[in-house]
Amino acid sequence: MQVYRLQALWDNYVFLLHDPEQNIAAAVDPAEAEPVLRQLQALKAELVAIFNTHHHGDHVGGNQQLMQHFPQVRVYGGAEDAGRIPGQQVFLTEGSQVEFAGKVALVFFVPGHTRAHIAYYFPPDAPDQPGDLFCGDTLFAGGCGRLFEGTPAQMVASLTKLRALPDNTRVWCAHEYTMKNLEFALTVDGANPDLQKRYAEVKQARSRLEATVPSMLGVEKRTNPFLRWDVPELQAAAKSSDPVQTFGRIRGMKDQF
Repeated sequence: MQVYRLQALWDNYVFLLHDPEQNIAAAVDPAEAEPVLRQLQALKAELVAIFNTHHHGDHVGGNQQLMQHFPQVRVYGGAEDAGRIPGQQVFLTEGSQVEFAGKVALVFFVPGHTRAHIAYYFPPDAPDQPGDLFCGDTLFAGGCGRLFEGTPAQMVASLTKLRALPDNTRVWCAHEYTMKNLEFALTVDGANPDLQKRYAEVKQARSRLEATVPSMLGVEKRTNPFLRWDVPELQAAAKSSDPVQTFGRIRGMKDQF
């Protein structure tokens, strides 16, 4: 399975999964249709699936146009997003599985950003290869999504599921927010040498207009404050020893950053 990262809107990423053997493709969170159609044309591939993580317009905005070009496409999303995702035909819950390119993805129910958010995880084919996590707006490189429809407790539970995945997992998040996220992270975890190093690397990459997605989950565990609610340095910044309260207070700080 090949993954193409397509830029959309201002700072969105759409991911096109391609099976070169069958020359079929699946789009993850198509914010708009045009970048997907251009890549499909270049590959001369047929779109057979749309995997949506949640209902926000900058993740489903291209669904209907893609369905017009490929009437047989199957549209997937969370069961609790019923009626909110254009064209949704498949309603997924925690533990559901989806198949593409001979690979089976596990579905995680990860509410917090929205009440119905899901994520798709393709395990690696071999121990020395990376897995692939398509997590929408739940986990970002260096950050996490705002809590629009969920609670800190829900988001901690959701991120706990993702944090438990292997370090060698590529995190395909849907926005290029990394630089701003790390600038905030330094305000609450500034003595972290891994974070300092990452910030310097990302700053250089962005100066060259290079994408910072995907990131690796092992790096997120060491540097992303929203996966570190149980670390003393973050609890000190939040003035709380309670993990959920620590997370909630740091998320509140980020909202005002």
